[in-house]
Amino acid sequence: MEKISRRVFNEKISQGILGAGLLASAPLACAMGQNSSKKSSLGVALVGLGSYSTYQLAPALEQTQYCHLAGIVTGTEDKESIWASKYNIPEGSIYNYQNFDNIANNENIDIVYVVLPNSMHAEFSIRAAQAGKHVICEKPMAISVEECDAIIEACEKAGVSLGVGYRLHSEPYTQEVKRFVKEKTFGKVTYLAAEAAYQSRGNPGQWRLNKALSGGGALMNMGVYSIQSAIYGTGENPVSVTAQEFSTRPDYFKETDETITAQFHFPGGAVGNIFTSHNANANRLYASCERGWFALEPANNYGPLAGTSSKGNINFTHESQQKLQMDDFARHILEGTVNRAPGEMGKRDMIIVEAIYRSIAEGNRSIPLSLGSMGLI
Repeated sequence: MEKISRRVFNEKISQGILGAGLLASAPLACAMGQNSSKKSSLGVALVGLGSYSTYQLAPALEQTQYCHLAGIVTGTEDKESIWASKYNIPEGSIYNYQNFDNIANNENIDIVYVVLPNSMHAEFSIRAAQAGKHVICEKPMAISVEECDAIIEACEKAGVSLGVGYRLHSEPYTQEVKRFVKEKTFGKVTYLAAEAAYQSRGNPGQWRLNKALSGGGALMNMGVYSIQSAIYGTGENPVSVTAQEFSTRPDYFKETDETITAQFHFPGGAVGNIFTSHNANANRLYASCERGWFALEPANNYGPLAGTSSKGNINFTHESQQKLQMDDFARHILEGTVNRAPGEMGKRDMIIVEAIYRSIAEGNRSIPLSLGSMGLI
């Protein structure tokens, strides 16, 4: 198998070398034809074997009940033998980026989980759908609303399910926050703060600092968690957003945003402030309500999370968020349970991301949003 780097692959995509031609020739397959609902455990193929697949998803797939690791897709030949040996993956379920479309013929693989740099999400999500496989696309769903639309359309056309890698919707602390909001445990939310940030001190050549690969900086990475927290922390989509950008290390963050703050207004009257950065540590959700308050801190890391409220502490036993997330998606396919993070949710968040960037570009002006109940679960 020919080795291809993510950088080279992305360059070829941008030049159209691996774009429309491959998509047009990718085999079509009926989702329920290949992915039999009679299975009790669905096979998952991980596309991209970086740190998240290596240290979070693969170990979680050893704990899942309704799905299991059945295949890998990588552009690094050395990883093929390592993963095959560690997870007992047969040679016929190991693919590279060029022969990926052959996955359509593999009945042992039901779900393709795209865990690549952001600019590659649309390409491989669409190819996976055209191969008749259900799709989990890691967040952010894509680098533009237009790409989100293309992914959704491809999955609908192929008759496959589409989920976004929003692990927090499957973990109990986040579900408890949703319950507080739905049942108005503390009354109506009036103010919310959502923070998601970490300090990037690593290799300045990493893909997250390359705008062609990432599509943006902190906002496209940790900022998605802040946006999500603000929405499920109020139970509403914002009707407007005003945003600001700050940079204290322009020599390091040459192409991507370092720190962004934004203010949301919600239709029920609540206001929210989000903060995200690649140059600070923050991990919190706080909501002030008519009759009290609730908070999670940490609120968005891999866990364990912690919560408290004006009525006392919030306590749940920690489990792998990735295990819970992937089992929830597999159950959605097998049993028809709710899809906790559908493609529409990923598209909604990208609409908000684009509005935030637009606000910054246009002198921090307020940008109206017409989202209705889009993406709310």
